[in-house]
Parts: sequence; C-alpha cells; structure tokens
Amino acid sequence: MSATACGAGGTGARDEGPAHASAVAGAAPASPSSSPAAGYHRVNAVSLLKRDPAVSAAVKHELKPCGSGDDYPVDVSYGDLTDSDRSDVVVNVLTCADAVGIGAYVYRESGGSYRNVFKTEESPVYAEIDQGALTVTKQVYSRGDPISSPSGEDVVPYTWKAGRFVAGKPVHTDYSGAVGHEPSPVPGD
Repeated sequence: MSATACGAGGTGARDEGPAHASAVAGAAPASPSSSPAAGYHRVNAVSLLKRDPAVSAAVKHELKPCGSGDDYPVDVSYGDLTDSDRSDVVVNVLTCADAVGIGAYVYRESGGSYRNVFKTEESPVYAEIDQGALTVTKQVYSRGDPISSPSGEDVVPYTWKAGRFVAGKPVHTDYSGAVGHEPSPVPGD
C-alpha cells in the first residue's frame, strides 16, 4: 500500500510511510548532508515518545517494533523550525501494517532536554519540514474510500511565532479517483 501526497512547497510526491530502512528508528542513520542543520543531534525518538505524557495511550500502544527486531514504525527529521540552538525533531508514528500516519510531533531542545511543542493525532497524518516551515498533511477519505485511495488531502503550513506554532492557510487538493479521467471541455470550444 502506498498513498501518495504532495507537499505544499513543491517538493513533489512522497509515500505516506517510510521510504526506506533508514527512515525507521533503530536503523543505521542516513549520511548527513554536506551542510547539516546547525546543532543536529540524533535522538532516540521511540524513547522520547514513550516518556512524553502528551502522546496518547492509543499511539503508545501502536508504538512497537514491526515484526522481529527493533524496527519501529517512526520517521524522524531534524531541522530548524523554532530558532533554537539545536535542531528541532519532527517525529511521525506510523502503523506497521499499512504505514499510515497516526501521530506527528515536534520536539524542541530546551535546557538539555527535548520538549513537545506540537502534536496532532488525527489519523491519517504526516508532518515534515518544508523550506523552514512545519507542513502537516492529512489524507481525506470519503465514505467507502479504501485506505490506498483517499479522495484528497489537506496541507497546512505552520510557522513558529511567539513561542508556539501558528497555522497558515490550508491547501486542499481533491484527487480525481477516475482512471483515465479526461478534462472537461472548455465551454465555447
């Protein structure tokens, strides 16, 4: 199963779940870019989530390894969202069976520990860093839509202002749903 979504910043299509093994906590980290985010420090996202009282019991219940081993269904991104000295941490919790986002969180380093400064647990959801802003994508389903075929998506950008995230103007996209859908003729042609 793979649901496709596009980021508001024109970053193209992405899968709703982890793209490769390095996206899962416990896997070998991807090589850092030649210009890593200032103050980048890898965190144990699973431990962070389990200790966080803001994470719901339902999400914590789903937070277990997929199959055998220590491959947890989490995506972790680092970047500057809150003008902190260290990179902020964006964590998405996914289901093992179909990689649907069930929770998205942002942690900010403060006084040597990480504090939850954003959460959404309205599934299906996925958060990412897009051109310095937090972007949250929520798949939209109409009655009868299979999990692999949402009717559309809502993308909401968030910016950090006065010590909290403030939602910007959402963008809604309706998906066609019709195979081989032809555009409607322009009136007068």
